Amino acid sequence: MSSIRAKKALEESNKGIVKEVAHLPTESFTETEMLLYWNKYAQRLGDKGYKIMESLLLINDPKLNGTAITLELPNEGSKLDFEKELNGLLGHLKGHLHNHDITITVIVNESVESKRNFNDQDRYNRLLEINPNIELLRTTFGLDLDV
Repeated sequence: MSSIRAKKALEESNKGIVKEVAHLPTESFTETEMLLYWNKYAQRLGDKGYKIMESLLLINDPKLNGTAITLELPNEGSKLDFEKELNGLLGHLKGHLHNHDITITVIVNESVESKRNFNDQDRYNRLLEINPNIELLRTTFGLDLDV
């Protein structure tokens, strides 16, 4: 019963906050500006200790189409977690970009990528790409891969 009363009280308090749409700013912005404030918001969440939300915001770069922002997430659980923080993110973006027409759409892409088994040579080649000094280490100590 108390949760129902609390919900009604919250709805009543939100009704008083609604502004007239005609007076809200709708300045244009670029995708670069949007990404800047998106990343700042993610960093702020990370600084507060909300690392999961930070990683969800940074998992993919959102795409901008007019004032519609589209974010692709890997699964439905990520989408649910993201939607909990959606209003805060929208408020942040609308305020900093001075455009109250911004909308965010989440797309779930559960495409299964085939995971390849890597052998020792594949791992060595990848490490060699990252740090070419590994070859010097291997030759100095006479190390060989058992392939």
